[in-house]
Amino acid sequence: MPLPPILSGTTRLPVVGAPLFIISNPKLTIAQCKAGVIGAFPALNARPQSQLDEWLAEITETLADHDAKNPGRRAAPFAVNQIVHKSNARLEQDLMLCIKYKVPVVISSLGAVPEVNAAIHSYGGIVLHDVINNRHANSAIRKGADGLIAVAAGAGGHAGTLSPFALVQEIRSWFDGPLLLSGAIATGGAILAAQAMGADMAYIGSPFIATEEARASDAYKQMIVDSNAADIVYSNYFTGIHGNYLKPSISAAGMDPDNLPEADPSKMDFGAATDGAKAWKDIWGCGQGIGAVKEVTSVARMVDRLEREYDAARTRLGLHSAPAATANKEFSSSRN
Repeated sequence: MPLPPILSGTTRLPVVGAPLFIISNPKLTIAQCKAGVIGAFPALNARPQSQLDEWLAEITETLADHDAKNPGRRAAPFAVNQIVHKSNARLEQDLMLCIKYKVPVVISSLGAVPEVNAAIHSYGGIVLHDVINNRHANSAIRKGADGLIAVAAGAGGHAGTLSPFALVQEIRSWFDGPLLLSGAIATGGAILAAQAMGADMAYIGSPFIATEEARASDAYKQMIVDSNAADIVYSNYFTGIHGNYLKPSISAAGMDPDNLPEADPSKMDFGAATDGAKAWKDIWGCGQGIGAVKEVTSVARMVDRLEREYDAARTRLGLHSAPAATANKEFSSSRN
């Protein structure tokens, strides 16, 4: 099944910039969209809640102005991540703002709720739900999600443990709708590999932390440049849900990254996730693919690199270079 136009119509590469908790903001999201990949941010990054209205207005107006001035090089659409969890007391208010601004894509996490999907569908938006296993994928589609984000082993932040090969093949055995893959994707070759496995698009987060536009500290960005897969630890200690984090940031907070205790999942509270000694702002989430990140650079230059690598990978496999939308159709057709 071909991707809906919202996902493929104006993208330069089959890529969604994953929403990065605390880090993603309008500056990063706009830069991603202008560079030709779908930019995204978590609604909870806008604090206080009233700031979300301001952010959505800024992104919507800036991208509309860009498109008016560049009719032949339109920006990619943007997405907002909604954390559908009982600790998110803002969910209803944030959803109303998504409806107000007709956010093209909503990424739902930590809970599949039909009412959320219906709210986004009311104005023609689509919902992608992130999952770490086939059971969650089935549940999300039954409850009305339009597409899935398969969060495989190696992804930054909250992540699963399944190989991307296993996770994608199980989902593709019954689902032919939009499927994105997350997990250590940091090169153009990895983007093409995700498509070869059966995914439509790559979901890339950690490399975008090391960009000039990201709302991360210079130390965080440099730690990504200096680190590789061996510097990542998988633990549920910090939020109650397992995720991948940079070992040096854990050590800097006075803890032993190789001897972290198990946490009670009920402790997770996104309403207070930016407060306290164990916050995301101090313990830095990151995926295993960062060995490919060699410098702090701009979003535009990073997407340029990904595009060069993507085209080179296609050439190695004897495929002609093609725009992302065309490439998506090629891979979609090969599945049917």
